[in-house]
Amino acid sequence: MTTALEKEKAAAAPTTGDGRRGSHALRWWVLAVLGVAQLMVVLDATVVNIALPAAQADLHFSNGDRQWVVTGYALAFGSLLLLGGRLSDLFGRRTTFIVGLIGFAGASAIGGAAGSFEVLVGARVAQGVFGALLAPAALSLLTVTFTEPKERAKAFGIFGAIAGAGGALGLLLGGALTEWASWRWVMYVNLVFAAIALVGAIMLLAKHTATQRPKLDLPGTLSVSAALFAIVYGFSKAESDGWTNSTTLSFLIGGVVLLAVFVWLETRVAHPLLPLRVILDRTRAASYLTVFAIGIGMFAMFLFLTYYMQQSLGFSPIMTGVAFLPMVAGMVLSSTTVPSLLVPKVGPRVTVVTGFLLAALGMALLTRIGVDTAYASHILPSLILMGVGLGTAMSTAFIGATSGVQHSDAGVASAMVNTSQQVGGSIGTALLSTLAATALGNYVSDHGASPAALAEAAVQSYTTAFWWAAAIFVVGAVVTGLIMPNKVPVPSEGEPVLAH
Repeated sequence: MTTALEKEKAAAAPTTGDGRRGSHALRWWVLAVLGVAQLMVVLDATVVNIALPAAQADLHFSNGDRQWVVTGYALAFGSLLLLGGRLSDLFGRRTTFIVGLIGFAGASAIGGAAGSFEVLVGARVAQGVFGALLAPAALSLLTVTFTEPKERAKAFGIFGAIAGAGGALGLLLGGALTEWASWRWVMYVNLVFAAIALVGAIMLLAKHTATQRPKLDLPGTLSVSAALFAIVYGFSKAESDGWTNSTTLSFLIGGVVLLAVFVWLETRVAHPLLPLRVILDRTRAASYLTVFAIGIGMFAMFLFLTYYMQQSLGFSPIMTGVAFLPMVAGMVLSSTTVPSLLVPKVGPRVTVVTGFLLAALGMALLTRIGVDTAYASHILPSLILMGVGLGTAMSTAFIGATSGVQHSDAGVASAMVNTSQQVGGSIGTALLSTLAATALGNYVSDHGASPAALAEAAVQSYTTAFWWAAAIFVVGAVVTGLIMPNKVPVPSEGEPVLAH
């Protein structure tokens, strides 16, 4: 017998033109669940960085091995995202989301209890594997749940704010947990996030109904996973061993070749892993490029500004995290207001280009820093500008990246967002680290290695990275302006689900 509450839920559920409805009527609670899961995954990209020195002292591993705690996660996550997205399309987003949550929590528990370096790295790799299931499933659930344009803009704005601000919040949380508890709590805290999201997912998410289940594109899966692994690993090797290193070049060239093979395969298989219609749409293509460019600049900004505040200004890890909060506030404010207010009036192209240019201005202002400049005058204005600019561009890109997709492609379209950001972050960290190191070396060779010269050389290396990041944001603005149509993105198709 149908209750009044069930009728109310059914009436409130978003529908598409063909009568399909989204996940279910309690969609704002669904957003909260998805937001918690997304925050957990995004936090893990930065929260571990601050805890690394403490973990290294506890588990007695070398500086050379230390990078694998970060790289292991990035390699697994980045290389398996497209597969994770397609699995959510094939086997149901709810199932994939729940499996990802449980696996991520289990890997986090093992990492927190790790008694050796090998166990810690293994746990980080497992986190990456399950994160690659979780992240696309979360965004695709959002995509098929919110199909009414105004609600969609607001929901994606909130989700985009979480995705963008999570990195900065990770620095704060990592610093607080390491300083007040133990580095192990950087891993254990994921159990809290996962438990909340898991209860919500089981209670709220409607079950997917599969009318057909096409076969998985195995050649495409193997080629693109190997390609993304090679590219992410190649850039991590470039950061540590240089661009002319034979291993670096082999992996980067091999990755590009495998990527070309993947594209060729996708034009010839019956059920492609990534249907080319997903990326050939101009709105979606420009949105992926936007997220990619933001990934290059934002990851590098977190890295070098953290170095500057801790090593040059003497900030503690917690103070560094607090110092990033104005940027978080700017991102949350712009992400939650711009998509619903500006995009319908001026269009996505104008909105994204404006966001890029604001972020570029903020990054350029950061180049004014010196050895002992003040936070309030030289860092705070830049962080606010970048928060507003990046929040504007990223939240709009999230809407565009999943616009107009069939529900059967929502997972892989969502995975492309995460892949773009992950590869962008890998490239940005490697490229800008190399440019910064070159600037530092040149300054020292010209001015000597006295303490004062070394302090100034470090600042020169950071400002060099900031100038390049600003240039990348300007290029992002130009490319997006040329590619993206200035029409409001079409909502995605709702998902067929079982009635409650």
